[in-house]
Formats: sequence, structure tokens, C-alpha cells
Amino acid sequence: MTAQRYHALKVRAVTEETHDAKSVVFEVPPELAETFRYRPGQFLTLRLPVLGRHLPRCYSMSSAPTLDETLRVTVKRVQGGRGSNWVCDQVRLGEVLEVMAPAGVFTPASLQGDFLLCAGGSGITPVFSILRSALAHGQGRICLLYANRDERSVIFRDELNALAAAHPARLQVIHWLDSVQGVPSVAQLAELARPWKAAEAFICGPGLFMDAMVSALDKAGMAAERVHVERFVSLPDEEDVAAINAAAPAPETTVERAEVEIELDGEVYTLQVAGTETLLDAALKAGINAPHSCQAGMCASCMCQVVEGEVHLRHNEVLDAKDLAKRWTLSCQALPTTGRVKVRFPG
Repeated sequence: MTAQRYHALKVRAVTEETHDAKSVVFEVPPELAETFRYRPGQFLTLRLPVLGRHLPRCYSMSSAPTLDETLRVTVKRVQGGRGSNWVCDQVRLGEVLEVMAPAGVFTPASLQGDFLLCAGGSGITPVFSILRSALAHGQGRICLLYANRDERSVIFRDELNALAAAHPARLQVIHWLDSVQGVPSVAQLAELARPWKAAEAFICGPGLFMDAMVSALDKAGMAAERVHVERFVSLPDEEDVAAINAAAPAPETTVERAEVEIELDGEVYTLQVAGTETLLDAALKAGINAPHSCQAGMCASCMCQVVEGEVHLRHNEVLDAKDLAKRWTLSCQALPTTGRVKVRFPG
């Protein structure tokens, strides 16, 4: 892995949001404005230098495109988390960090229509971006269901109160505090979600919360295709990626070579790819600036959709059964298993 795809961005501000969460605001120079154009709900990958190693970490943007001039990520400490604690303890105003261009598909196809936004803890970060964007550019109604351990853990509390006051006919904010109401059950979440079963749902937060929320929406009668979930895992250190990929299982079906067509940013590229080569490696070797981050199948930066042919996914910790059914794959782990393969990266 090289650092060439990262860009040096200066920290313009660091804001303490709660006792265990901080926001980091980045300054984007004019020559990188297009590179860092983003959609609400997307994330940045930061390359953190921690104790002599390099940790890629994905953090969702809490800023909103068209509404904020700068990029902002909001990071909550994780107990024992090397990345989150380093960001909260070490990042200062004026510092320069290595940052990758925005990525991710946890973003509405349209800001019109109704939304049910479900966040647990720091999961509010991408949801806050979607919320502000939908209020500014859409006309639908929005319900934010925001679960936290206690009141002092509520990120963006004042901003949410202000938005609810400014949009009383469009925005409903429901706070759920474990310290007051206990951990929400699936049945309780379903009851809250039921009036919104025709909306588009976006869920982000701790794993148990997201699992409960997905079950609740199913129980409430929401169609699965309306449910969007953002799952992050802790990415491996750059220094460990090669060993992880070497240990991945080989495909049952192989081809010696394949013709691979890649559609990216309105351009179409045709490559000859060896059966032992990932689509991402082949693309990078050909000079194609394909999005990627961890290169270990643990983030979603390199997601693309297989529209023709078949691939073998060596390792996957982010795509669920619904994603796989829609033929999403991870180009960093996808080996061609048919003579012709066509993939399309999200625009």
C-alpha cells in the first residue's frame, strides 16, 4: 500500500462536541475542491501515524455539502481504540493530516420524499449530514430516532433542537436515553418506526443497535430495499494488509485471464486481467484512479457493482446478503472467474 492516494489537508478547527467526541474540520485548497466534492452520508479515510505504524480509519462526515464550506468529521472515543483516541488526543489546529477523497454509498439517491433516520451514539454523524441536506433541498418529512447511553452523550444536541424548532412541520426528533428508558427492544423500536414504514430509512450506530433497528423495521413492515445501513469495522494497519490478503481462500473456479470492463466517473476502461489479480490491482496498474482504502475487504471504499460476468470475493466484512444479491463487490478482493467481467463504480 502506498500513501499516494492521500492528500494533505490542514486542520482548520477542532471542536469538543461531548465529553468523548470531537469534530475535526479540514481546509480544502481550491485545487482539491473537485476531488473532495461529496454527497451527504459519505466518509473520509484518514491515514493516522500511530506509534510508528499507519492506521487507515474511516470517519463519516458530519458536514453537509452545499451548506458547509469545509469538511468535518466527528469522532467518538472507542474504549481501547487506537485511531479514535489518537484523533481525540493528538489532532490540533493547524496540523496536516493525510486524507483520502470522500467515498461510500450510504447516501440517498434523492433528497426528496420522507426519511426515517436512525442513529445510535456517534452514528449520528452521517445521519446529521443527510438530515441537514434533506431539510435544505427536499420537501419531505423527516423523523430522527436518536439513541444514546445518557444525555451527556448526545452529539449535536443544540443543533438538533434548533433544526426541530425551525422545521416543526417537517422534522420530528425522538431521543432515546438508555439511562432513562433502558436499552430499546425491537418491539419498542418497531412501534416508533411504524408510522414511517413508507419512508426511506438510514441506520448508523453500534452493531447491536443497527441489528435491532433492521429487525424493527422489518417488523414494522418496511420494505428491505428502503433500509440502508452503514457498517464500519476497524481496518488493519497498512503494514498487515499483505499478510491478510495472502491468507484469503482461493476461488473454486478460475480463469487464466479475463477481459474486464470498468465504468468509473463516466469513463469506460477495458483491461486484460490475470485470474489471480484483483480488479483493483489491475486498475491501479493501468493508471486508473479507482477509489479504495484498506485493500483488505474491510471498508466499502472500493465498492462496485458487477453488471456482467462473475467474480470471486476473497474476503468481505462489509457487504451483507442484500448487497451481494444486488451484485455489489469489493474491487480490492474481487478476482475474475469468467472470461469477461464488467463492473460499474457508483457515480
